[in-house]
Amino acid sequence: MSTIAKFDPALNVRHQKSKTWNVIFFIAIITSFLFLTALLFNILNDTFGFVIIEYETPPQSLTYENKHYTELSTQELRLFLEENLPGRRFRALEREKPFENRDKSELITIIEREILNPSIYKSYSLVASMFARKAIQQEFDEAPEGSVLMFRSWISRDMLLNPQSDNALETGIRTALLGSVFTVLIAIIFSIPLGIAASVWMEEYLNPKSKLNTILTLNIYNLAGVPSIIYGMLGLAVFVRFLEPITSGALFNAASDEVKNGRTILSAGLTLGILILPVIIVNTREAIRAVPGSLRHASIAVGATKLDTIFHHVLPACFDRILTGAIFAMARVLGETAPLIIIGASTFISQDPTSLFSKFTTLPIQIYQWTSRPQKEFHNLAAGAIVILMILMIILNGTAIVLRNRINARKEAYR
Repeated sequence: MSTIAKFDPALNVRHQKSKTWNVIFFIAIITSFLFLTALLFNILNDTFGFVIIEYETPPQSLTYENKHYTELSTQELRLFLEENLPGRRFRALEREKPFENRDKSELITIIEREILNPSIYKSYSLVASMFARKAIQQEFDEAPEGSVLMFRSWISRDMLLNPQSDNALETGIRTALLGSVFTVLIAIIFSIPLGIAASVWMEEYLNPKSKLNTILTLNIYNLAGVPSIIYGMLGLAVFVRFLEPITSGALFNAASDEVKNGRTILSAGLTLGILILPVIIVNTREAIRAVPGSLRHASIAVGATKLDTIFHHVLPACFDRILTGAIFAMARVLGETAPLIIIGASTFISQDPTSLFSKFTTLPIQIYQWTSRPQKEFHNLAAGAIVILMILMIILNGTAIVLRNRINARKEAYR
């Protein structure tokens, strides 16, 4: 028996417990990794794969003066469209942009969209595309005449730039993406200054032993854990109904003809700003509290006022932590859905937001709308939109980490 074991007979038991917990922690990490891998695989499996596209008019039959439409000149394409499009539709496209100002690629795109009218006959997952090629080929042989089998990525330039549509081949996330950007900007502009100001007052001016400090701290921590749908009900009562003259734009004579009830992008941004406000306050208070008191005492000792100390010493010393928390809060806003549904976000909208008083939708809501549809191709689109949302999240979180590391490196350089 070793000398240590004589003084501690339970040492072997403690070592055994340590090994057991080590195994448990390792299993937890492996399980988390497997779940994350399964999630990513499921998303990517629906993002790529073969599709069978059928056409209302077979592409081979579209000819003009014995030439295929892809071989026509720009002038011939204009004449072809004038002859084959309904008069009302032709005039509507002419008003959007005169045909004389459209190049050949634009005219071919109009022909393919308006005359060929492609639609998804059937779509396949990536796994099926790799391991069930014979079955796919057999189903393609049974498809309507003129159909095309092609491998498709549901993440594309058109998906990013096109507005929402009922046609899976034409729809995109532009409107939802702009709505998300507007909503995040409003939430951040509203919540970050207010959250930092509240944190500074509570940490630097309010007596830490007072009852008011205890009450405020308890309520802020509780609010940080409230489900997001409750904030949606708060936004509906306050911003949509009570402050309707402001959030609808009626007070400024800027109300949209389509939205006159406060269910605007401004209400959405303010609601999400209230949602992340407790999180920002908690994070900022912890950051300010981590600044050593000796820094404050040294500043005051050389003649600085309390306000000078806060702005020139305390906040710069904890700016990296505040910034990191703000960016993480921004990532949470980007992924929120429940509060926006409560305050009346549109599930289908094809018009981009043009002001604070416009109708809106966001990327998570569009993903929800696509996944609720029965057509398989919209599930593929939802998977592609989820990948884009995850990329945005990774960019935001990565930016927070990089900025924090750079600020810390500068601090170390000055020491």
